[in-house]
Amino acid sequence: MGDQRSGVPRGLSNRAAGTAVVVAFVAGLIGSLALRPPSSGTSTVSASEAASAVRIHWRLPVSFQSTMPVLGDNPIYVTEALRRMSAGALDLTIYEPGEIVPAFSITDAVRDGKVHAGYTWLGYDQGKIPASSLIGAVPFGMEPWEFTAWWYDAGGRELGQELYLEHGIHVILCGLTGPETAGWFREPVNSLADIQGLKIRFAGLGGKVMEQAGASVTMLPGGEIFQALEKGAIDATEFALPVVDQALGFNRIASYNYYPGWHQPATSSHLAINLESWEALATSDQALLETACTAGVTRNLAKSEATQGAIIAGFPDLGVSAQTLPDDVLRELERITNEVLDSEAARDAHFARILASQRAFRAEYAHWKARAYLPRDF
Repeated sequence: MGDQRSGVPRGLSNRAAGTAVVVAFVAGLIGSLALRPPSSGTSTVSASEAASAVRIHWRLPVSFQSTMPVLGDNPIYVTEALRRMSAGALDLTIYEPGEIVPAFSITDAVRDGKVHAGYTWLGYDQGKIPASSLIGAVPFGMEPWEFTAWWYDAGGRELGQELYLEHGIHVILCGLTGPETAGWFREPVNSLADIQGLKIRFAGLGGKVMEQAGASVTMLPGGEIFQALEKGAIDATEFALPVVDQALGFNRIASYNYYPGWHQPATSSHLAINLESWEALATSDQALLETACTAGVTRNLAKSEATQGAIIAGFPDLGVSAQTLPDDVLRELERITNEVLDSEAARDAHFARILASQRAFRAEYAHWKARAYLPRDF
């Protein structure tokens, strides 16, 4: 791995090396900041502050276009917060999906030392790290506040970091959204028979459930979905929140948008950091990254909740019908989900351990959840 300033990782010899680096390479650092791509946002740190303070300059590939609402703008918030809190000392430059790393390969690049860090949905690692899907989103799983409770206070963070430790990566929870939509369909879904044979874009464990339900599942990055829908390569799709899906134009092809988002009741995003790079940081810089990401979780969830109602309210003007999946369809999908989860747990020890932790926490939390909140129809 290479030098912190160049964006080509190399393990740092010690945590105090940054001071000498600043003195020796201040001119180059100013130039690199000036050449920052527009996607990283407009820094509020002055040139003089940056010249005197920059210690860390990392390239940060992201899984979602920075122009996407909620999904794409959260890394911008986090990186700008880091610059402000550190007076320019921590500078993470955002790179769009595919610009330096494919959208689904960010953790590979981090592990291999091609970049110091990346911002991604860990569910994309399902093929090589099966338990990653439990960290990203679980069908019929925890809602957002439940997930954060499990992650921060019930052992989830330790299990997630242990999972990625053997891959040379340190993960930090850095974004969180509420439920996605259950998908966009050209025709109504009244029973599981309507799903059988459909060619559908689906991600994570939800994709495995849909396969078991009889659909033909494919994975596509967000930027490729509209074209696939338009050309008939897929019949239906899920991707994200209504505000994101509408921005991508799905409503122009498929007019039935289904709820609830059973496959992803909560969706987390993480900052994945090369382990050598993480361990080389001063503890104060590690704390800044943790703090900025925790703020990102709160702001991301707030925005995801704040922006969906207006989108759905405008559906009739666009010819979109917001529909709720029938209860019997949801019950059958839940049955298949439990079969998939148990099957995956039987094949992978990490999956089994994390799933057991989540189930145990949910059983305990249910005593509070069932009593503390008003009924949904109150």
